[in-house]
Formats: sequence, C-alpha cells, structure tokens
Amino acid sequence: MLGLLRQNFSIAQQSIKGQLLRTILTVVIIAIGITALVGILSAVNALSSTLNNGFSGIGTNTFYVQRYAMSFQSRGGGKRNMVNPIINYRQVKEFEEQYKTPLTQVGVSFQATSQAEIKTEDRKTKPNVIVAGVNEHYAENAGIKLSQGRMFSSLDISNNSKVCLIGSDMEEELFQGFNPIGKTLSIRGNKFNVIGILEEKGSTFGNSVDLRVLIPMDAARGIYTRANINYDLSVKVFDKNFMDSSKDEAVILMRNIRGLSPVEEDNFGIVQSDQLMSSVNEISGALNIAAILISLITIFGSSIALMNIMLVSVTERTREIGVRKALGAKRSTISWQFFIETFLISQYGSIVGILLGMLIGYGVSAGFEIPFEIPWTAIIAATIVSIVIAFASGVIPAVKAAKLDPIEALRYE
Repeated sequence: MLGLLRQNFSIAQQSIKGQLLRTILTVVIIAIGITALVGILSAVNALSSTLNNGFSGIGTNTFYVQRYAMSFQSRGGGKRNMVNPIINYRQVKEFEEQYKTPLTQVGVSFQATSQAEIKTEDRKTKPNVIVAGVNEHYAENAGIKLSQGRMFSSLDISNNSKVCLIGSDMEEELFQGFNPIGKTLSIRGNKFNVIGILEEKGSTFGNSVDLRVLIPMDAARGIYTRANINYDLSVKVFDKNFMDSSKDEAVILMRNIRGLSPVEEDNFGIVQSDQLMSSVNEISGALNIAAILISLITIFGSSIALMNIMLVSVTERTREIGVRKALGAKRSTISWQFFIETFLISQYGSIVGILLGMLIGYGVSAGFEIPFEIPWTAIIAATIVSIVIAFASGVIPAVKAAKLDPIEALRYE
C-alpha cells in the first residue's frame, strides 16, 4: 500500500513538472487568495490584540467626557460636521468641583508636549518624551499601575508639588538601572522629584507610552502655556449599577458648564471604555469577514482553474491511463493518482500563500511597532481552504480518469 502511494506521488510530481507553466499559474491563483486570507487575519489579529491590551487595563467602569464622541455623522442632508469647542481648564475645574455623584471619582489630564527633553545632572533624553499634567485620580481611572514608589496624593495636586511619575523607559535612559526614586530631573529648568515608576506598557502604533512623565496639572500649566489646550475628563464609577445614572448626570452638568440651551445638541462626547473595545472588535470582525469572502472567491476561482488543468491532463494522458489499466491498474489507483496530483498543486499554492501572508502580517506589525505573533488561526484556515480546493477540483478529473475504457484509451491519439 505504501509502495503504491509512493509511486502515485512520484507520478504526480513528474506530471506537475511536465506542465510546469500551467501549474505555476494555478499555484499563483491559489496563493493570491491564501495570501489575502492569512495577511488580513494576521494583521487584524495583531492590531486588535494590541488595542484590546491597551484598553483592558482601564476596565468597563470608566467613561470619558471629551471633545468629540467616538463617531459623529453629518446631519441634515450633507451639512458639514460641527466643530466642537475644546474642553478648557475652566470647564474641567468646574466639572471636577461640581460633579458630586456618589461612588465616583473624576480624573483630569492634558498632554503638555510630546517633544520634551528631560535632564538629570549628567544625562538627558532625546526631545521625544511625553509630558502630561494630571490630577490625583487620572492614573487609577486610566488603569495605570506602579512598579515602584507611590501615586500622586491629593496634597501633591492641591499644593502643586514638584513631584513626578516616570515611565519605565525613562528609568533606563536617565538612571541606567539605578533606583530613581527620590532622584531629581529637570523639565524646562524646573526640578521635579521622582516619587514613582509606571509599569511597562510597550509601544502602540510606533509610540512608546513608557517614555513619559506625569506631573501635577497646575505645574504643567505653569511650564507649558500654549493657548487652546484641550483637557480630558474621565469618571470612574465604583458600582456598575450606577453607570447609566452617572453618565446622565455628567451630560447634564457638562451641558450646563458649556452653556447649552435645551434645544441645542451636545457639543462634547461621552465614551465608555468598553465601547472602545466593542468598536475595535466590530472593525476586526468586518475585516475577518472580508478575508473569509476573499477566501470563498479564491476557492471558486482556484477550483475552476485547477479542475480545468486536471481535465486537460486527463485528456492528454488518456493513452497512459489505458496502458496502466491494461497492465492491471485498478480504478481506485488511477483516481488516487490524479487526486494526489491535484492535492499537491493546491498545497503548493497554500504554502506560498501562507508565507506571503505571514510576511504581510509581519510588515504591518513592524510598521506599527507592535508585537507579531504567528497567526495559527489563519494558517489553519488557509490549510482548510487549500484542502477544500483540492476536493472541489480533484474529484471530477479523478472520476473521469478512473472511468476511461482501457481499449478506447489505448486507441486514443
């Protein structure tokens, strides 16, 4: 049995070499579809995994009051979207002071710069450090944790203390492995004592969130005085049963602070953290469906191309089939010979497509500087697709070859 199977494989390989150009074209057709399937799935999985990991620390009990909602559509037959005014310092302070909903806490932050040069006595960073001004609740609301030290206290913020929290990359770049707690660093000539080191987060779309410094909000406002700074508000609700009522109260308060009349629409957005994850998952699902549709089209097109090649092969090798049958070859032997040939061609296309698809996924991961994982799900899906192609296109030629009459086949010219 094994000897016969080995012989069929050998004959199939010889036949593939004999019609090399047609085989290459068919392999390319199969590979294009498999490449799209594996490339899209691996890239989408890498992106969604990174985004979900970024949102997972926040939890589902936090919502944000921000300048825009997640999505906003033009209304009234093609009118342009309204440009919402920024959320300024006065508004966030009023919100922070007046939002008294039980079992909640308000976080406030703004990005002062993303191009800061941070110095110590003997070292300095490149001008690519993020400096953010925050209040005492920002870190907890954002799911930020410490690896060493302590968080800001309410006294640090109210007294405008010159203290800071630094990202894990800052520890290595400025202090070279030495414990930075209690050390001093300089931001635009202002001295800050390091009280805590943030847990490592990694890069997201090429931006390292570990290369950052958090300082009290009013201290950041004193150092960075540019106009039209937009602030971000976050509200953590400690009891999820009060999430809806807490959001409603935030909307009412923010409308009052913004001076909106009852007939005016909101000129700000309320976004819950699980909505962000849900949107990411929806986009990922849509792209996965697109990859599946591409694979279905691939199955159809590749099956037709491969079936045509195999039917032509049966016709060209009619005399050979007659000789083999005259020498005692069974129908099953003949059909297996052609089916194995079909299977090999489809697997060649699958291997090429998987390799190219993984290169695309790796390229996307490298471009966005996110971790690349071997897309096992996509590889398994591609293998299944190639097997389906082999079955769909190999059965009819195999059956046709097996049913040939040996006498008529020997007469074939």
